[in-house]
Parts: sequence; structure tokens; C-alpha cells
Amino acid sequence: MKNIYVFLIFTIVLTGCKDNFLEIYPKSTLSEGSFYQSDVEFTLLANGCYVPMRDYEKNQHWILAELISDNASFQNNVKTGEASKGVIDQFILNSDNIAYSGFWNLSYNGITRCNKLLSELDRPNVNWTKASLKERCKGEALFLRSLYYFNLVRQFGGVPLVLNPVTSQEAVLIKRSKDSQIYDSIIADLKEAALSFGKARDVEENGRANEMSVLALLGKVYLTIGNFTEAEKVLSSVINSGKYALLPVYADLFNPSKKDFKETIFAIQYSENSVELSNQFIFTFAPHTSGGAITNRPNVNIVAAGWNQPTQDLINAFEEGDKRKEVSIGIWVGLDWDNKVKPIPYCGKYKAPISAPDARCGDNLPILRYSDVLLMYAEVLNELKRTSDAIPYIQLVRNRAGLVKPLATNNLEEVRVIIAKERQTEFCFENQRWYDLKRTGKAVEVMAAHGIREKASKVFLYPESFTLNTNKLLAPIPVSEVSINKIDQNPGY
Repeated sequence: MKNIYVFLIFTIVLTGCKDNFLEIYPKSTLSEGSFYQSDVEFTLLANGCYVPMRDYEKNQHWILAELISDNASFQNNVKTGEASKGVIDQFILNSDNIAYSGFWNLSYNGITRCNKLLSELDRPNVNWTKASLKERCKGEALFLRSLYYFNLVRQFGGVPLVLNPVTSQEAVLIKRSKDSQIYDSIIADLKEAALSFGKARDVEENGRANEMSVLALLGKVYLTIGNFTEAEKVLSSVINSGKYALLPVYADLFNPSKKDFKETIFAIQYSENSVELSNQFIFTFAPHTSGGAITNRPNVNIVAAGWNQPTQDLINAFEEGDKRKEVSIGIWVGLDWDNKVKPIPYCGKYKAPISAPDARCGDNLPILRYSDVLLMYAEVLNELKRTSDAIPYIQLVRNRAGLVKPLATNNLEEVRVIIAKERQTEFCFENQRWYDLKRTGKAVEVMAAHGIREKASKVFLYPESFTLNTNKLLAPIPVSEVSINKIDQNPGY
């Protein structure tokens, strides 16, 4: 954690709310001691808490939560090789992989920012024009800290739990907490965040976290740890709020020219306005042999692209008539890596730039959607042996996908399978599949079978690929944290 705790100079970000969504702009560093005097400065400090998550979602998280799953693989590339990403897809996991260290460092950078904001909120003589703005800042910091820790604990298990600003000298003395302690802290933060956001409804803004974001995430946390009773309570409160609804057309969720705030409860905001604000998803996910045919930017070199390629397992998961398939999976016919012309699937959810002349894309990345709440709620009801009550919530999601035939079962085990497949097809390429497989205890079984199929169809995979065991359900702690900060490594690494 040596790169995480730096407080004498703190990077502040400047915000501008344009087109009804939050844009976060980096700005030069400012002296800490003379800055936090009004709600304007605290809002800037709150905006900074989003920045590391924006960065790791576009650079690392999709590798660790989607590419590693049975949903995605990669197009072979004889020019650039597989680098750090391809080995993770094949379950050749090492603690010196830069994807893990990048994700770890950005996560703790975000936690540091959240801790800083929370520690400054009660600074005396601050000019708050509205008390609700203070509550919103508090809610944002608690929500984002929870989300940072939720992704960390799902990746690594127990991690160092830091809830207050500390010096770099103090940081190296902090060791791993148990995963149960991390979850207890996440739940406590989210409950407190909900109370704060409940006092800040008059200052809600599109693009920012809010009360329903907190409750939706809290429901997912309870579901993850198997507390179905509490999950049912908080998820039902989101549904009963009437604040969100399914968009009639699934494709509209992924239209960067018309940001969605009706179904999307919380998303990472991206914009074409600058390199820092943008993502490059389509330039990373398009076949590397497609030139500008998919990106519409032939001037941008995509020789290192071809990642998050839909697998045959994912393609087969879609039922006939499922409208989500053509939205999620594009097909480009052209030369593959072996110089043969063939149909090549690619992730179709993320689009080419609208007006930027280069690789700046403005697609938002959904983190929590209303369809997620509906399917989580159905899963909770099913696990509580209220299977018949769960069916209508699954059917709502299926109906939107064009699958209107009523589900003809009330069997708990069969409904478990249906929900798992619905989640796979509804949220593919939204960084949920790996966590769903682990949460439901299916990861080793599903990925071992997937690996057999992958090795049979792809001659370029390493011989040792897809060697799975339960140790690999947790990612390796980055080598720098083990060697320098003396943090215990996960078993098997």
C-alpha cells in the first residue's frame, strides 16, 4: 500500500454538469491546508472519489471480472502476444501481473480519497449553503468506499481495512482483515450512506450516487454473503420506490448519445470531451484485424485489440429470439489472425465515438441497473423458498428481451438455473459474470468445463491453461504488497 497514502498534496478535480451527467475533470494539485472552506470545494473533493474507479473500470476491472469468465476470451494476436490479459483468461494467475497491481492501487487510491473527504466534513467554519450538500458528500464517500471494498474483497478475499487517513509509515503496518470484517464494514458504511442520502434528496444529480444506488448495492452485498432476508428487505424498497423502470428497448441502455438514468441506477460516467474522461472500450474489444470497420476511425491503430471476445459458451446461452444477443454480440466478417476470412464475434455493447476524431468514447459503464435489482430480488425470493413469487420478476426481464413465453416451472433448482442464465445474457460485458459464478458456487465447475471446450477449439492456448482449483477463486495479492508491506499471500500463489 506504499503508493496509496499521500496527503500533504492532494489532487482535486473540477466538475461540470453538462448533458445531465457528471463529468469529472482533473485539475492541478492544490495545497491542502487552505482549501476546504465551502461546499464548492467539498463537492470537488467528492468528485475526486469517483476518479480511480473510472480509471480501473476502463483499464483493469473488465479483465478481472469478465475476461476471466466463460463469457469472454480473446482473438489471438501474433504481433503483440497475450501479455498480462491473456494469461488471466486462461487462469494462469501470478502475483506479478500488472492487472492485479493496477486494480489494487487504484482501489486504495479511491479509498484514500473517500477517507480524506469523510475526515474533512466536520471541519469548522465551512460555508455550507445547504445542509443537504454536506449529507450528499458524506453519502458519496461512504457509498464509493463500500464499492471499492466490495470489489476488492470479491477479488482478493480479506484485505487491509483502512477507514481513516493514515501516513505512509502507518500504512505499511496495516495487515489483512478477515473477509467477514470487510463485509461488516461495507454494510455499516452503506447503512450510514442511506441515512445521509435520505437527507439529500433535494440535491440529487444524474451521474452521482444516491439513496437507491446505496440500497441496490446493499442488496447485492447481502445476496453475496447469503443473507437473503435482509437482501429481500432492501431490494424490495428499491422496487417499491417506483423511481426506476426497465427501458422498453434493451439497446437504448447502450446508446452513448442518450445517457440512461431511468433504468441505470449507478454507472461510471465517461465522455468524449477529453482523454481522461473517455474510455476506449470499442478500440480494445474490436477484432484487431478489423482496422476501422467497427470503430469508424481508420486513423486509430488497433493492433493490440481483440479482447473480451464473446465465447461460444456465451453465444449459445442466448435463446432463439432473444433481442439482447444482437445488442451484446456483434459479428464482423473478415481476416482473422490466421489470415482466413471468417465471421468474428466481438463485444457490441460499447460504441464508436460520436464526434471525437480519435479513440475517445463516451459510453457509460453500468454498475447497477434496475434489471439487476429485479433478478437479484427473484433470486432472493427463490432462495427463501418463495419460488412462485420470484417468477414474475424474472418474466419482466425476459419480456423486455422478447422472450414472452411464460416460464413453466416452480421448481427451486430449475429457477436457479434460469436466473443464472438470465444474468449471464442480461449483464454480459458489464463485469458481473465472474462474481456471479463465485457467489453461486459454480465457478470451478463451469470454468473447468469451459476450459475443456476452449482448449479443444483454440490451438494457441498455453498447455497449462485452465488448470483450476478452489485457490484460484481468489486473485493473488500483488507481489509488491507481499514483499514490501508483508501482507500474507492467498493460498496457492
